[in-house]
Amino acid sequence: MPHGSGTRCQRNFRSYLAVQGEGRSLGRRCAFLRLGGCNLSCRWCDTPYTWDWTGTSDSGVPFDPKAELHPMTVATVLERLLACGVDLVVISGGEPLNQQVRLLPLVTELVERGIDVEIETNGTRAPAAGLVALGVRFNVSPKLAHAGDPEEKRIVPAALRRLAALPATSFKFVCRDVADLEEVSAVVKVAGASSVYVMPEGQSREEIDSRLPDLAEAAIRRGWNVTTRLHTMIWGKTRGV
Repeated sequence: MPHGSGTRCQRNFRSYLAVQGEGRSLGRRCAFLRLGGCNLSCRWCDTPYTWDWTGTSDSGVPFDPKAELHPMTVATVLERLLACGVDLVVISGGEPLNQQVRLLPLVTELVERGIDVEIETNGTRAPAAGLVALGVRFNVSPKLAHAGDPEEKRIVPAALRRLAALPATSFKFVCRDVADLEEVSAVVKVAGASSVYVMPEGQSREEIDSRLPDLAEAAIRRGWNVTTRLHTMIWGKTRGV
């Protein structure tokens, strides 16, 4: 992610070619840029190597930031993303909006080349005007109580409402069972969200398969969309980076 003058990326992992596994762009060929650092500590996080330096997540593994985080220039990151030859770049984390000002030069270069950009965010940070002006699509995934963080940390109404007001924003909720949908409903109301997706929590095909049918039926009845986790169905727990 761009640092200071916008010429360095302090905490990005290398880019990689895949498909968008969740939400509105499910199945679309894309390049991922995964950033490090997060202001939340979801116990079931499937990318703890981006932020968990103490072993607090369910993985129980304390990852080494010196091994996981790699400084890069914006030019290097841009070159690698363009080499993927795709028209969609997904910026994930960690929490990308913790470093959104640093991202601006990179996103500007991508958009000027006709590449769509999606940013995955936990919804605790309002988007910068520069990113909004560039037409970035935000995939917002507010965390529910089962993630483990206190509500005041994981639910920031002003940030959620700002994101929900943008025309291309989608909200995506990780759920374990139908009971979670009551909490989803409360967050949707707070945010004023209109594009809502329900997704089963799981890091294996078996976990997703066991939760998806009941969640799907209940979500549809509430007028919401449903998404699986296609990348997990295809590659399991294999790390992209």
